[in-house]
Amino acid sequence: QVQLVESGGGLVQPGGSLRLSCTASGSNFGLFVMGWYRKTPKKKRDLVASSTGGGQAKYGDSVKHRGNNSRDNAKNTVYLQMNDLKAEDKAVYYCSADSVFWGQGAQVTVSS
Repeated sequence: QVQLVESGGGLVQPGGSLRLSCTASGSNFGLFVMGWYRKTPKKKRDLVASSTGGGQAKYGDSVKHRGNNSRDNAKNTVYLQMNDLKAEDKAVYYCSADSVFWGQGAQVTVSS
């Protein structure tokens, strides 16, 4: 069993930046594909970004060119840096390990 805890959500102004963190319990963190997803009341859960244990990252269209996904395997932590945030980025952001284990979600609100 892997427990994931997200942090770093909150309110940010349009054009601002935010960094989400997700820390995993347990061992073998480096073996997991870690993903960031987001969900709004009107949309299904979408992939935002993901990374393999070796650090290979990919991004969904929603934050492409505005996001940076990184991980520190020694700290069992993955990060999602999002820049130039827009109102449509408002969502609950979830961290996942292999799309099997999920965090509780972090609310991100973009508003002036």
